[in-house]
Amino acid sequence: MAGNQSLKLLRRLAAPYCVRDGGKFRLKRIDPADTGELEDEHRELAQQLLERGVERMARLQEKLAAQGQWSLLLIFQAMDAAGKDGAIKHVMSGVNPQGCQVVSFKAPSREELAHDYLWRCVRALPERGRIGIFNRSYYEEVLAVRVHADLLEAQRLPRVTGRIWEQRYQDIRAFERHLARSGVVIRKFFLHVSKKEQKRRLLERLDDPEKHWKFSANDVRQRASWGGYMRAYEDMVRETSSEHAPWYVVPADHKWYTRLVVAAAIVDALEELGLEFPEVPPEKKRELARARRELMAEK
Repeated sequence: MAGNQSLKLLRRLAAPYCVRDGGKFRLKRIDPADTGELEDEHRELAQQLLERGVERMARLQEKLAAQGQWSLLLIFQAMDAAGKDGAIKHVMSGVNPQGCQVVSFKAPSREELAHDYLWRCVRALPERGRIGIFNRSYYEEVLAVRVHADLLEAQRLPRVTGRIWEQRYQDIRAFERHLARSGVVIRKFFLHVSKKEQKRRLLERLDDPEKHWKFSANDVRQRASWGGYMRAYEDMVRETSSEHAPWYVVPADHKWYTRLVVAAAIVDALEELGLEFPEVPPEKKRELARARRELMAEK
């Protein structure tokens, strides 16, 4: 498939999963096993499309860094074993490490609990010209903290009312609007894995000694709260989707397709910026010409 054709197909793949207005969103409408226009026998094509997307992303990242006006923030949220780490690894494989930073947010430390919940994420935002990846994020505050009441109690808030989740959605919407106005392009990914597929992957980790390090008994305990998490994820997408910070609810039962959709969405976001290398001013051109002459004159 020709380069331009493959890029057009790639960018088209992400569109069905993009939520910019969450008012009518329903999680049940997204099939975790969906593979869009591609079937399982198209995996070779999918790999070619992913490689093409990674190449294009690397080129766009060069322009992003050279222009130095925008930054790109990619947020990944998912249940355990949904494939966040693998998606980040494969999709960002061609990106210059100097222009990209990955931050994984674990359980908050004592210092972090002594601040507001956005504090630790604000400190990790990417600077202009860079791509920042949040592996989990402030969205845990309306997911895990909502599902498990003891996590909220640990924050020692002075006042907690029945409107706390509504208030947090308001805070997040305002925060992301501020970032967008400041030149931060935000794309958010909820990797939607089925409970059945998660079970298969957890058992696979238990069966493979080389994957034991990835296993946590808490992953199994969290399955008891699956229904609560799904309601929290649905509300999260409904309440915090916007034009400037859309959610991509990505089917995650097939890793090859998940990675393809994520790559497509990132390429699309960068293409929308119309990035170009900065034009060199006349004075700089003269300086370059002098440098050339000096180098050519060397014996």
